[in-house]
Amino acid sequence: MERLYATYLIETPLAVEQAAAALAGEQSSGTFVAVPGETAELKHRFAARVEQITLLETVAEPALPGSRAAGEKFQRARIVVSWPGENFGYNLPALVSTVQGNLYELSQFSGLKLMDLDFPESFARHFRGPHFGISGCRKLTGVQHRPLIGTIIKPSIGLTPQQTAALVQVLVEAGIDFIKDDELMADPPHSPFDARVEAVMRVIHDHAHRTGKQVMYAFNISDELDAMQRHYAKIVAAGGTAAMISLNSVGLAGAKKICDLGALAIHGHRNGWGALNRHPLLGMEFPAYQKLWRLAGVDQLHVNGIGNKFWESDDSVVRSMEACLQPLLGGFSLMPVVSSGQWGGQAPETFRRTRTIDLLYLAGGGIMAHPEGPAAGVRSLQQWWAAAVEGCTMASAVERYPGLKKSVEKFGSHGG
Repeated sequence: MERLYATYLIETPLAVEQAAAALAGEQSSGTFVAVPGETAELKHRFAARVEQITLLETVAEPALPGSRAAGEKFQRARIVVSWPGENFGYNLPALVSTVQGNLYELSQFSGLKLMDLDFPESFARHFRGPHFGISGCRKLTGVQHRPLIGTIIKPSIGLTPQQTAALVQVLVEAGIDFIKDDELMADPPHSPFDARVEAVMRVIHDHAHRTGKQVMYAFNISDELDAMQRHYAKIVAAGGTAAMISLNSVGLAGAKKICDLGALAIHGHRNGWGALNRHPLLGMEFPAYQKLWRLAGVDQLHVNGIGNKFWESDDSVVRSMEACLQPLLGGFSLMPVVSSGQWGGQAPETFRRTRTIDLLYLAGGGIMAHPEGPAAGVRSLQQWWAAAVEGCTMASAVERYPGLKKSVEKFGSHGG
């Protein structure tokens, strides 16, 4: 029988074996005492199993409040638990309820974090996964042999459709590959969705007609499901190639419904991620997170960036990029989106640490606030990445491409 495996980092004042057994019981039989109908045969067939326990350090203080068990020390461990696939079938919400569900409520734990997931092989036949992925997004944009260079419309809110289109005009003429709405820009009164799509796509189609290059614009369709489907259809009818979803806002079921339509590349924004991940012993790690969204069908997923403006370390960002680029179930290609306080100066370190060009590199202020204007910002990003692939450091990149000095003067105190 196929099984799903989940890896957790736990902390408990109890014996680890006892705490792990409580986890497995809560997420399968779900009772603290035997009940009528709970036969040995049923438990053998449907119960979760503790597959592995690896003891780690002990600490004197709990990571989280609320553990009711007495104890002077708190043991940390990595545990692997498995479930038979028939417990949840091919139902992603039910799967998430199984591997997370009530676990964070259990008083046996003073810390618990879902680290990774390993799915049964049959999932490859029942989930299509990303429809476009890395190769499809490259084909849609016509970009090969380098990262896709993109930006976010700034200011985040306040621009009218016409003002947005005028800014898009500057960016497409500068050679940008990708533009997206900000996660705060959906369908507000000052920039109605349909009017924004029409204004932006006129510019993009005109540029494509003249140059042969169609820039990918990811319109933010995050909304209630009926509205998302209407917005999606509007983009398709207008000849667009991408839509953006705030994944944590619309949920797995909503995202999968949109991804299953299959006509547009789906740009997955993970805003709200810190609530799931920032505490070292609560929530979920990115390897597990990105696998769920891959199954749902997301093509591009944010991973933060080197020298970012948020709390996440560079090592964590690198691990997230590597997770996206690891094949899942033999395929399910996912393009990592490097963002957050990025400008060209982080490109050399990003390439040195990851050795990949299969990514979408987003710079908002790093392009829009370039001292010589957004068009110069785009050209700067392109040169920074050329220098990065050539093996340059930030300093040697400026020596090779003197024009990059302007961006160093403007952004050099930010990241990198």
